[in-house]
Amino acid sequence: MTDRAVPNLPSRSFDATVAFYGPFGFEVAFRDDGWLILRRGTLALEFFPAPDLDPARSSFMASVRVGDLDGLYEAVRAAGVAERTTGIPRLTPIAPREWGQRAGYLIDLDGTQLALIEDA
Repeated sequence: MTDRAVPNLPSRSFDATVAFYGPFGFEVAFRDDGWLILRRGTLALEFFPAPDLDPARSSFMASVRVGDLDGLYEAVRAAGVAERTTGIPRLTPIAPREWGQRAGYLIDLDGTQLALIEDA
């Protein structure tokens, strides 16, 4: 088995989290009352219940490095997440970043920032 790290992120509602991530390819790999695991190919995101989380005050974040950044970004956009600079949820367009890679940002419905990074 390959070593890996998996982000543990808050979810105010597992049903809402599944509904949000599902249209862009994440499927439920595990779910009970205290934990949710979503997978999209080799990507995994794990969620814990946080019913009282204020999305506007969330400081949770994770990096998601993918070989097909444009494909993931378009899937998120096609699912109805708008490109904008404010509001939750939202997308920030893909652009070359100061560290030398292309990246965009997804702020999910719980205020978590996912840096969508091209893994070249």
